[in-house]
Amino acid sequence: MRQNIIFGCLVSVLVLTLGSHRANAQVMLADEIVILSKGQTEKEKSRTSTHLGGTPGAGGSRLRSPGAPDSRLGQPTGIVASAARTGDILSAASGYEQGRLRQPGPPAIAPTGRAESHLVPLYGRLELPSGGDEGPPNGLTLDMAIERLVHTNPGLRAKFQEIPNAQADILSAGLRANPLVFASAGNVPYGSYSTQRPGQNNYDVTLIQAVDVNRKRTVRVIVAQQAKKVIEAQYQDAVRLEIDNLYTAFVDVLDARETVRYARASVEGLCQVVKTTDEQVKKGLEPQSEVESATIQLDTAEVVLEQAETALRVAKRTLATLIHLAPQEADPLEVRGSIRDPVPPPPPIEDLIRLALCTRPDVVSYRLGVRRAEAAITLERAERFPDVFVLYTPYSFTNYAPQGDKSATSWGIGAMVSLPLINRNQGNIARAQGNLSQTQIELVGLERQVVTDVERAGLEYGSTKGAVERLELSILPRARRLRDQKYGLYTQGQEHIVTYLNAQRDYNEVVRQYRDTLIRHRRSMLRLNTAVGQRILP
Repeated sequence: MRQNIIFGCLVSVLVLTLGSHRANAQVMLADEIVILSKGQTEKEKSRTSTHLGGTPGAGGSRLRSPGAPDSRLGQPTGIVASAARTGDILSAASGYEQGRLRQPGPPAIAPTGRAESHLVPLYGRLELPSGGDEGPPNGLTLDMAIERLVHTNPGLRAKFQEIPNAQADILSAGLRANPLVFASAGNVPYGSYSTQRPGQNNYDVTLIQAVDVNRKRTVRVIVAQQAKKVIEAQYQDAVRLEIDNLYTAFVDVLDARETVRYARASVEGLCQVVKTTDEQVKKGLEPQSEVESATIQLDTAEVVLEQAETALRVAKRTLATLIHLAPQEADPLEVRGSIRDPVPPPPPIEDLIRLALCTRPDVVSYRLGVRRAEAAITLERAERFPDVFVLYTPYSFTNYAPQGDKSATSWGIGAMVSLPLINRNQGNIARAQGNLSQTQIELVGLERQVVTDVERAGLEYGSTKGAVERLELSILPRARRLRDQKYGLYTQGQEHIVTYLNAQRDYNEVVRQYRDTLIRHRRSMLRLNTAVGQRILP
């Protein structure tokens, strides 16, 4: 500090020795130089908000100011965003939250909810179809949909542009200051000089160059580079969340397609029931009203089938929107996939937690944000000392003609240095240190949330897998056997049709539960992928 003060004093003495006519010029330059340097510093500051949301480690308030024109990118704006946001990151696997390229941390890991799919008809008869249906061989697979989403989704394409923008920030941060040219005319009289009114005009041209004596430019480049790494990680997290939305849309199509198959099988079965009942009536074994009862059941099943087909069209349009297909391409769109789980179980939860903490993009972005915050502290400390401005006057003309003497030319050199008697950047340094603490706290909170996400996803996966196996091996066969027994007794005239319809209703509920459990298990597989941040299950 003592050396800086001595150096500043020497420079001040040098400026004063340039002469009184030079001192006036230096005074005129001072305000301009300060204004220009401050403006340049503000322009070189890295952006703290992007299309990806706030960048970790960039500073800024963690609280939203009511009425402020803040970005709403953290809010769900997807195709069928849920009106009730009461879920969590796992629930996002079944909700559309387009544009939720969120900044990691508490604002991002707060409960976000999901839009539940209601593709299952709320009433009517369902029948378990024979065999499976994965769709046509040339249908759209989940891998193909992900590939197309990443390359064509407008939201992701727009957010990807933040990476070139961050590279542009690095370029801006590394640019050196341009020299300034200052021209002045001094001692110009009102009228003219004479021997009775002696005086001389001064005409100067001065070059001014800012000198970064403590390498602020280098530190700005480092901060911008760290900011780019954060934005790259945020974009990866944006892709993860958008794929999460795609998972929901894709499974919704599979869900709706299975419902159509179940409803169609139900219609076919009830057609047979109506035919059998009609034969029973003709034989005099049943009254005519039983035909009406069976026909009502058939009509109800046909309504369910119509609803299921409409739900399938809606689901296809939602999927087509996500992968950027034209509306006319939605109806003929066919997907290839199954709601069943033919693959081995994933690794143990402990391994999945370690994998998520190492690779999940939102965690990575916050770790990079800590480094960015540390670089920002270094920058603020470097900003304690403003640039030194070197002034060089290659040409100065003094007009002595009014006194009858020869005019003179001269040159001059000087420097302007801010005496660092007071550190005027103390507040910014303290703010940068506070921002580092905030980012570290948010990172700890996010890591705990990730552990919770993976554990919950693993529990849901295990629970639904067990439920599917129990339904397939025990409950569904018994319900089918009981229904078939009642149907056999009805066709033999030993049971009333009401008894058979009650057995059919019980079987219908078991089929509905089985189908819903299959869908929940398929979704839980994909939620586990989202929670881990890796594709560990197909």
